[in-house]
Amino acid sequence: MSPADPARPSAVALIPARSGSKRVPHKNVRPLGGHPLIAYSIAAARDSGVFDAVIVSTDDARYADIARHYRAEVPFLRPPEIAGDRSPDIEWVRHTLERLRDGGRTFDCFSILRPTSPFRLPDTIRRAWDRFRSQSGVDSLRAVEKCRQHPGKMWVIRGDRLLPLLPLTPEEQPWHSSQYAALPTVHVQNASLEIAWSRVALEGGTIAGSAIVPFLTEGQEGLDVNDDYDWVYAETLLARGAARLPAVTQPPYGPLDPAGHP
Repeated sequence: MSPADPARPSAVALIPARSGSKRVPHKNVRPLGGHPLIAYSIAAARDSGVFDAVIVSTDDARYADIARHYRAEVPFLRPPEIAGDRSPDIEWVRHTLERLRDGGRTFDCFSILRPTSPFRLPDTIRRAWDRFRSQSGVDSLRAVEKCRQHPGKMWVIRGDRLLPLLPLTPEEQPWHSSQYAALPTVHVQNASLEIAWSRVALEGGTIAGSAIVPFLTEGQEGLDVNDDYDWVYAETLLARGAARLPAVTQPPYGPLDPAGHP
């Protein structure tokens, strides 16, 4: 999957696919464009040529079978105690890297590729990898995009009062009363991808570290499909030819019902 280059850091793609989604049950394996959602992250990772291995982390044996069908590895299942909806990423990332290391497999870097970003293409990953490798003294890279709802117009409620979320707003011209174009540019992270040195997770207890490189996604690369509205939007983009999914060469896994149940 990756070129033979002794100077190149080794890298593993980690694709998280726990089964307990509440907003959209079984979203990680729900069909989109003829394949389960997870198939596109696997295909993009494999076709990027960046990774020495593509590993799916799941707590569900059915998901594991689907992942293997699309030529990802699932060497072990994720323990249920780190597969809840409040389990932080560092738990499953560290668990995966440690289990792989215990089996004699170590990687200089890891990348998190979430199945809910199906329009992330192999070229997206290659661009991010090249940007990450071009930097020195960094811990990680994270995909971001320009925010659409500016935090300068966001509030918190305290009792019966609204208070600006951001305390930086100038008194003479509050951000909440300014045009978007007059506000400072703010970026929001999306779920497209993250890349980090493995030491950051294994030694530092975080998936990002403190020195983070921005990677600006383009077009629909950073679209996160998480609720029913997102699904309709994604399907509409595909129908209109306004977005493109990674090519999947494997035959469709089946049968799956529309909700993603094998």
